[in-house]
Formats: sequence, C-alpha cells, structure tokens
Amino acid sequence: MFKPSLIDAHIHLDMYKAEEREKILRELDLYAIKALISVSCHIRSSRQNVEWSKRDERIKAAAGFHPEQELPSDGEVAELLTFIERHHKELVAIGEIGLPYYKMKENPEIVIHPYMELLERFLVHSKKVSKPVILHAVYEHASIACDLLEKHSVEKAHFHWFKGDGATIDRMIENGYSISITPDVLYEENIRELVKRYPMDGLMVETDGPWRFEGVFRGRMTHPGMMHNTIEAIAVLKGIPEAEVYKQVYQNTCDFYEI
Repeated sequence: MFKPSLIDAHIHLDMYKAEEREKILRELDLYAIKALISVSCHIRSSRQNVEWSKRDERIKAAAGFHPEQELPSDGEVAELLTFIERHHKELVAIGEIGLPYYKMKENPEIVIHPYMELLERFLVHSKKVSKPVILHAVYEHASIACDLLEKHSVEKAHFHWFKGDGATIDRMIENGYSISITPDVLYEENIRELVKRYPMDGLMVETDGPWRFEGVFRGRMTHPGMMHNTIEAIAVLKGIPEAEVYKQVYQNTCDFYEI
C-alpha cells in the first residue's frame, strides 16, 4: 500500500547491529522513508556517519557528543570540533549534544557545569559553521538549554524526544524551536499532551533507534517504518487528516535540515 514520505529526524545508525542496519536500509523504500538523520555520540560515530553518508545519500550525518556519558578530554573535544569544521559541508547538523539528565539521576554527585560549558562550545561552533543543533535536554535541563540557545542566538534547535513543563514548552514554541515525536506517542500520555500543545509547524518524527518501545512495538527492533504509526496518532490527537500531517511533518524536516 502506498505511504506518503517520511524522514527519521533522529536515529543512531551506528548503534544497530550490522544485519539490523542493512535490513533498515534495504527496506527504506518499502516504507517510503526518504532519509535518516543519523546522529553521533562521539568522534568515532561522527566519522562513521559521514562515511556512510558518502556511500548512501539517504543517510544524513550529524556530528556531536551525547551528554549521557563521561565528559570527553580536552583533546577529544578539540578533535571533534576540528572534525566538524573540516566536514561541515557533509553534515546536516551538530548533534546529538545536550545535558546529562538521566546520568545525573543515577549519580547526583555529577556536576552539571562542565556539561553546560561543553554544550556552550558546541552552540558557538554551530554558529561558526551555520548548522542547526540536535539537543538531548529534558525536564529541568531543557530550560538551561534554552538559556544557552538564547545567549548565543541559536535559532535552529531540535529538541529530540522532548519532555518538560508547560512553561518551558511555551518558551520553546515562542522561540520557534522544533521537537520530534517518537512511537511512544501511542501509549505515553505526556507525549500525547505534548503533541496536542505543540504547533504543527514545529513537529518532526523520529525513532531514536535502536532504542526499543513498548505497547504494540514490544519485542520488535525499532524500525523507521514505525513512524507511520506515529503519524496516525498525531493526526488523531490534532484532529486533522493524516495526509496533512504527513505533508507538514515531511516539509518541516526538509526545511529544518535543508535537505
């Protein structure tokens, strides 16, 4: 059956097993997935994503450092920033970057300021190379990220799999930041409320694969094809035709990443 086109706005291709990754790429056309925004966790995955993007134009590389891990050394940061500068024409964004909310929940002794300083360096660099940013910043960390985005006048910001309070959501909407919705919109009430609240022109869809989902997706490998279920849920929650949601979400993603 024909499906309108979609783009996975946030996926970790390098974290899949080789056979799973090959299956996904083999089946993209079957599920009408036109592109994958393949985000990075460190310099190694940044290099890998750029290499894959050269071989398959459907893979759109983003380079960054995921915050839910130990801080990189000064040398590693310098290496990654140099890589971004050298390869910025091959990148669609800087990401995944952000703040270590879940790591700090596990270990309250972790100090956030060094992570804030690292995020700030990435934001400054994003301005230098004129690239949007992909953010991991949830709950109370989202407002900190907003502070830094505003400080450096970074306008093109994508908060992936966002969770946060109403005041922060309103602030993000006012600033024109984008968010992306995961398949858990089918069963997580906070995500469903977020969809109702956020304007359509700020929405994208993602899988964050290989992260696995519950409900009807339990036990299944996370596949970009699941985003069609996400679109159906958004259409119901917004009370608008699916065709309109497909068109808007696809255009939002193309415009944001300039693809």
